Amino acid sequence: MVNHQIIDDRTTNLSIEDFAALRENLHEQRLFRQEQLHQLSTAAMTRADAFLARQAAAQTEVRVKLAASARMVLDDVEAALERLDKGRYGTCGLCRSPIDRERLMIVPQARYCGRCQQVNEVGR
Repeated sequence: MVNHQIIDDRTTNLSIEDFAALRENLHEQRLFRQEQLHQLSTAAMTRADAFLARQAAAQTEVRVKLAASARMVLDDVEAALERLDKGRYGTCGLCRSPIDRERLMIVPQARYCGRCQQVNEVGR
């Protein structure tokens, strides 16, 4: 129900039309602010979703890199098993010198002796 009274206050001389215009203005501002808050909360959720997406992407990237590393080591292990089967295990794939026992005990899938491994890594 709309109150059409004129406030009898000496400092405000508002007519019925003034009140109607002010009420309409206030309704428009309320709608505007409600929409603004809705958009801000949606944007905040979007930022939160974007953060979660970045976090998930980072975790996915880590998993992909770990999987690639695991595949590389698995390939090296399978190659070492094949060298064992063929009687070539423990021989450097470059210089054909024996690979030190200590090295094989630490890195059983080693393809190269320590010296050739260093040369190979420098060349990368």
